[in-house]
Amino acid sequence: MEGTSSLIAPRERLCTLGAEVLPPDLIDDSLPLYTLGYEAITWIERNLLQPNGPQAGQPVRLVPSQAMFLVFFYAVDEHGNWVFNRAVRRLAKGSGKSPFAAMLALFELLGPARVAAFDDDVPGGVVGMPVSMPLVHVAATSQDQTANTMRMIRAMANKRTPLARNYRLDVGKTYVETPDGGRLQQITSSASAAEGSELTFAVADETEHWTGSNGGKDLAETLDQNLGKTGGRLMETCNAWLPGVASVAESTFEGWVQQQEWLNNPSHPDRLTSRRQQILYDARVAPPDVDLADEESLRAALEFVYEGLPWVKIHDIMQRIWSPAYPVSRSRRFYLNQPNAAADAMFTLEEWAALGPKPGDDTFPEITDGDEVVLFFDGSRSRDATALVGCRIFDGHVFTLGVWQPTPEAPVNTGEVSIAVQRAFDRFTVAAFFADVREWESFVKVSWPELYGDDLIVHAKSRGTDPQPIAWDMRSHSSEFSEATEMFLAEVQDGAFTHDGNWDTSRHIGNIRRGEYRGRLYPRKESEASTSKIDAGICAIGARMVRRIVLASPEWEERGRETGWTVGW
Repeated sequence: MEGTSSLIAPRERLCTLGAEVLPPDLIDDSLPLYTLGYEAITWIERNLLQPNGPQAGQPVRLVPSQAMFLVFFYAVDEHGNWVFNRAVRRLAKGSGKSPFAAMLALFELLGPARVAAFDDDVPGGVVGMPVSMPLVHVAATSQDQTANTMRMIRAMANKRTPLARNYRLDVGKTYVETPDGGRLQQITSSASAAEGSELTFAVADETEHWTGSNGGKDLAETLDQNLGKTGGRLMETCNAWLPGVASVAESTFEGWVQQQEWLNNPSHPDRLTSRRQQILYDARVAPPDVDLADEESLRAALEFVYEGLPWVKIHDIMQRIWSPAYPVSRSRRFYLNQPNAAADAMFTLEEWAALGPKPGDDTFPEITDGDEVVLFFDGSRSRDATALVGCRIFDGHVFTLGVWQPTPEAPVNTGEVSIAVQRAFDRFTVAAFFADVREWESFVKVSWPELYGDDLIVHAKSRGTDPQPIAWDMRSHSSEFSEATEMFLAEVQDGAFTHDGNWDTSRHIGNIRRGEYRGRLYPRKESEASTSKIDAGICAIGARMVRRIVLASPEWEERGRETGWTVGW
């Protein structure tokens, strides 16, 4: 979780004011300057009792990761506005997501969850007050999905608890009410109560299961609209999702990625969308190269994912993972918190991620001006995505130059695409540029060849009745592209190249399904009507293919003899 640099508290102040609610080793100069998080921690630990387990009946004691989440989630700026409008807790199975969601829902219903005043003498510099007539929803696409969280809410607020007596609560199976009109209730995607409510806070439970087919997308949109009326906020809980099924959990992650790209690049085209999102994303994900069969590797990964959670029994989880009846894909999604591809997916995200940049690795290859590269383009105007991907000739490093997604209101902007192509030729030495013809014929057969054709060493079609420097119609090269796909898959599995970690391309790679063309492997979408795009993945396969074509060409061999230049494999 990351704070905002302009809202950072001095370390000395935090060490003095935060010592009672955060372990000293977690207090550093990256914490928010203003936050109600300390009040949230204090209220929860003073008012809620542990409902089950060895500590049943004792006051709740938050673990450090839960406390840190609250400190960041309740951060405000100097005007008292929330820093984050939305949060996600994507944690491995058994991490305590449901009990924590229950605690947060009750705090929003009863506790000092809104800013009353600033006060430098209190932890977080902010004094809280209760929400006026709060309406809290615990939402899911079915009652079964909300069962765990509601069960914990009922256990923490039942009539025998001090909480129920002190706040005079009326607790039912699907609701909790206060004497002054506050209400916490369970809703599902079929509940009419969701529409039009003046919602102050919502828990969206298990959003990896929220899809268009079960009403999850509509429910998410309704919650957003209702929260927008009151300035309320939402917290999602989820396990790792199944890529390609278009779940709300995956969509929210994509929004967070856009936000991070904007934060690191103020000129990013999605900067306005990213600014509105303001998502706090809390996740602990095992490294992509975990070997599930190796005891040391698996134990280290699980200890990282479940760090600081004393109720988790690592030994028991390892036994479950090693059970012959338990699928590897479920083990990775549920216990390692890794989004894992569908059974018919061509690539695993772990394999792909292992080829990308690693945090703190200063030796990872980066693209630089003047590099000799090849390009591959796959375009669509209104249905599929359009993408331009490059591959450096020297070492085979794959990088993304652009991915454009059409909307029902606006097709792909051809001017933006042409500018990206021009910038690529301005920045790099482009040896070959292959572009699919469909829907972009005037560009790939006329305007781009006129502008760039003379600069290319290897042409897409150099012989025959209709030679083309750039146009490479995939419909007439199915067999060749099938071979390129098989080679690309082997290279991914062997770790034979690197890529820049672009999220759009990575997502498209994960969406590719195994198809067959005349007995050979071929990339395909989940279905023709699927909204899960694969076009940038197609371009990555194509860029690697074009590099091989260039390296095997007599034109490249002749150039090597002239310059004495050699390529690294």
